Amino acid sequence: AALETGCPVVPVYIHHPIPPHYPQLKRGAASNWWLHHSLAALTDSLQTKGLRLSLFQADPNVALQHLQAVYTIRHLITDQHFEPHQAPMLEAVAGWCRANGVSFQALNTNLLLDPTALANKQGRPYKVFTPFYRAFRPLITWPKPKPIPSQIIAPIHWPETLPLPALGLLPKINWAEGFNRYFEPGEAGALKRLDTFLNQAVAAYGHQRDIPGLDGTSQLSPHLHFGEISPQTLWAEVMNHCHLHPEEQGEPYLRQLVWREFAHHILAHFPQMPDTPMDQKFERMAWQHNPQALKAWQQGLTGYPIVDAGMRQLWHTGWLHNRVRMVVGSFLVKDLMIPWQAGADWFWQTLVDADVANNTMGWQWITGCGPDAAPYFRIFNPTLQSRKFDPDGTYIRTWVPELAALPNRYLHEPASAPAAELERAKLVLGKDYPLPMVNHAQARHQAMAAYTALK
Repeated sequence: AALETGCPVVPVYIHHPIPPHYPQLKRGAASNWWLHHSLAALTDSLQTKGLRLSLFQADPNVALQHLQAVYTIRHLITDQHFEPHQAPMLEAVAGWCRANGVSFQALNTNLLLDPTALANKQGRPYKVFTPFYRAFRPLITWPKPKPIPSQIIAPIHWPETLPLPALGLLPKINWAEGFNRYFEPGEAGALKRLDTFLNQAVAAYGHQRDIPGLDGTSQLSPHLHFGEISPQTLWAEVMNHCHLHPEEQGEPYLRQLVWREFAHHILAHFPQMPDTPMDQKFERMAWQHNPQALKAWQQGLTGYPIVDAGMRQLWHTGWLHNRVRMVVGSFLVKDLMIPWQAGADWFWQTLVDADVANNTMGWQWITGCGPDAAPYFRIFNPTLQSRKFDPDGTYIRTWVPELAALPNRYLHEPASAPAAELERAKLVLGKDYPLPMVNHAQARHQAMAAYTALK
């Protein structure tokens, strides 16, 4: 769109604070790490096209006023954002443009459709995924977005810019530096991961996506969230690949992209969702506020190997397998009876793909208080989930190495291992690895009683 104006292009990133009435949506530490490296990658990419990325840390209108003093701005083109905290900012920018005679375009590059575009037969937002999917799926076209030209018109001179470190995005305690071993932020990293997924995983995605010990998912979620690859490009590439390889089915993956759209559809219509249960009776839930239990869950020291593996993967990589997200979420809200908002906040701080809509809907789904939610009586048994989805213990042994010497028979439930097996594995429960912090059967009974009391 910027190239079609025929004007010189000045790429700008404005880092602005979250509005004070949405403090819970201040970007988390892991996301800030990703943003820093994404901006660095974008800077390098633009330089190959003769452009520079100008960085500002200010209210957007203040930054625009500064730019207006340097240039005669004729067109302002930006991404359209639909999150509740973004709408006032975009409206303020649009107002500045109107007042200064600048044409303004906010383009939807983050989603396949405007999240407010669909409504059910009663003219209301969808609250169940399957009918949303049926209405959504026929509307998606196949064409791939146009590639960016190699040469773009640059201005004669460039504005002053902040150095990237001045934005203060990197964590003060650099726990996130290890993320580099697992991810490459930026468009180039996104395209590499897409190529790997198409050539190695998409064919088996339907039945391998739930196996955390396999590299069976795309892991493109942070790239999508930060706009390094568009959902339009991803949709087109999967469709093209499956057209060339008809024996490979891409629909299970495309369906997951529509789940992402569904989450944004819900958030657009229910902006209170990040901290308020959609099912209001859950406001009366007898939650337990137990900082010690919450910390054990955060650190992967619950005594349930699949839960601990997941929480350690999250801490060390900034990402968590989707099946395991459900398992650890269920454990927090139904075994420990800790409010889902505490889990959502921890994910918000530690996930590189932290997304308001998807993070919130995921937690409300597992709690049973959100749209199309799991029924309240669906309480994941972490040991059974572990045996079913990590039967050979690959995932657990990767992230809970102190259990690596246990045979598979006892790996998923170390407390059931005979003393001889524990000795052979050189494992002392309660010292080398914690005993289960709760009895799942008892915790399930207590959760059921609390949930039933809400009726």
